[in-house]
Amino acid sequence: MDNLEQQFQNEMLYTYREAKKLGYKPGIFLDMIATYGAVNTAKKLLATEDYIQDGVKRLWELKRLDLSMEASVIKPSYKELFTKEEIYIAQKRLEDLGYFN
Repeated sequence: MDNLEQQFQNEMLYTYREAKKLGYKPGIFLDMIATYGAVNTAKKLLATEDYIQDGVKRLWELKRLDLSMEASVIKPSYKELFTKEEIYIAQKRLEDLGYFN
């Protein structure tokens, strides 16, 4: 795992811990990270037919979309880890949930 992938993984684990403090425990997400790594997990979730997964819906309910995988994917510092299409999907999901309003 290169340094940038490790940074992304660390960020995903941080967001997991922060979500847990709010009473939301995304266990499947954590299991996926342990199995596939954070970057591959994000890619898998962005490629799913479920346009907006339960996890990001729950973070929306908690008014903490900043803790979503999508919010991390669109950060300029991680753009080389994802395709333009993956970044677009993440941004569109966040737009649809009012993240940028």
